[in-house]
Amino acid sequence: MKFPNDADGVALQSLYKDGVNFKKPQSVEFFVAVLDQMTGEKLSQVLKGEGFNCFLEQDDETDEWACSCSKRMLLNHSELIKIQKKLNDLSKPHGGYSDGWGVFVD
Repeated sequence: MKFPNDADGVALQSLYKDGVNFKKPQSVEFFVAVLDQMTGEKLSQVLKGEGFNCFLEQDDETDEWACSCSKRMLLNHSELIKIQKKLNDLSKPHGGYSDGWGVFVD
């Protein structure tokens, strides 16, 4: 299977090599970095209003805040890019930005 030559493509290639089934929906977690807890709480409400299942969390080691938004979906490069762009567009007015994604492999 071929993947685009960017960070998302490299991540997908790694998952594919690890044997992840691309024909079965996976739980994908998208991360949106935010400045602080109050901003994160406001942004979480905006993201929930847009249909994202999200929660706010603080990293124990760095004390940085992030909204984690999960979605069950097929692993598809263009769809991952589309969702990250939407998250970026929604979070930018709040000083946040899309900060990657990860997969909880079943």
